[in-house]
Amino acid sequence: MGFAIFTFCVVFLLIASGGLLLFYREAMIERISAAITGQSVQKKSLLDTLHRSGASLGGVVERFERILPRSQAESSVVQQRLIRAGFRSDSAVKIFYGTKVLVPLFLCFLALASGLADQGAFFVYATALGLGFLAPDFWLGRKISTRQKKIRLGLPDVLDLLVICIEAGLSLDQATVRTAEELSTVQPELSDELNIVVLEQRAGRPRSDAWKHMAERTGEDSVRSLVSMLVQSEQFGTSIARTLRVHSDTLRTQRVQQVEEMAAKTTIKLLFPLVLFIFPSLFLVTLGPAVILMSESFKTLNH
Repeated sequence: MGFAIFTFCVVFLLIASGGLLLFYREAMIERISAAITGQSVQKKSLLDTLHRSGASLGGVVERFERILPRSQAESSVVQQRLIRAGFRSDSAVKIFYGTKVLVPLFLCFLALASGLADQGAFFVYATALGLGFLAPDFWLGRKISTRQKKIRLGLPDVLDLLVICIEAGLSLDQATVRTAEELSTVQPELSDELNIVVLEQRAGRPRSDAWKHMAERTGEDSVRSLVSMLVQSEQFGTSIARTLRVHSDTLRTQRVQQVEEMAAKTTIKLLFPLVLFIFPSLFLVTLGPAVILMSESFKTLNH
C-alpha cells in the first residue's frame, strides 16, 4: 500500500509539472525573450491565462481522439448531438473522442492508486474502462435533455414577446432580432438559437429554411410544431401574431396537462415503496409478537 501511495505521488508530481510547462510555455518564452532583448513584458489578465490554458488542454485532448477509429456517419451523429447540447466549435468532436480515451485511463489509474485493483484486477479494470468509455455519452445525453427542457419551458415566453413585437409594427425578422436581444440573459439557449436564425437569414438563406434548421438543431417537438406553423402561416398568408399566440396558449395548456399527469401517476408510483418498505414493517410489528408467542407455546408442548 505504501508503494502504491509513493507511486501515485510521483506520477501526480510529474503530471503537474508537465501541465505547468504545457500551459505556461508561452508566458515563459515571452519572459525569456524580454530578458534577452531588454523589453518590458505587459502583464496579462487572469482571464487570458485561463483561456490559453483551456486551449492548450483542448489541444492535448484532441491528440488522444485519433486513437479511436470512427466513421463519417458516426462523427456526424456525434456532431449533431454536440450541437443539440450547445457545443458548436470545430474541435468539439475531437475533444469528445479524446475524453472517451482519457477518462478510462484516468479511472484505471485511480483504481491502481486507491488499491481497488488488488481485490480483482480484471473485473476492476474492465469496469473502469467500460464506465470511462460510456461516461462522456451519458454526460452528453444529460446535457442535451437539460438544454431541451430549458428550451421547452422558455418557448411560451419567447412567443409572447414575439407577438408583442409583431403587434407593435415590427416584421417577423425584426421581432426575432429584438426578442433575441431582450431574452439574452433570461433565456440564453433560445436567444442563441434565434441569433443563429437571424445570421442565417442575413447570409441569404430563406426564412423557412432558417427556422427548419433551428428545429433540427434543438431536436425539440414543440420547436418543430412552431416551425411548421410558421411555414404554413407564411405560405397561406394568415396572421403570424395570431398563430404565435395560439401556439403559446397551446404550449401552456400542454404544460398544465403534463403536471396533472405527473400528479396522477404518483398514486401508482407510491405502491412500490408501500409494498417494499412500509408493509413489511407493519407485518413485523403486528405479527411479530404473535409469532413469538406461538413459537414459545410449541416449545412447551414439545417438552
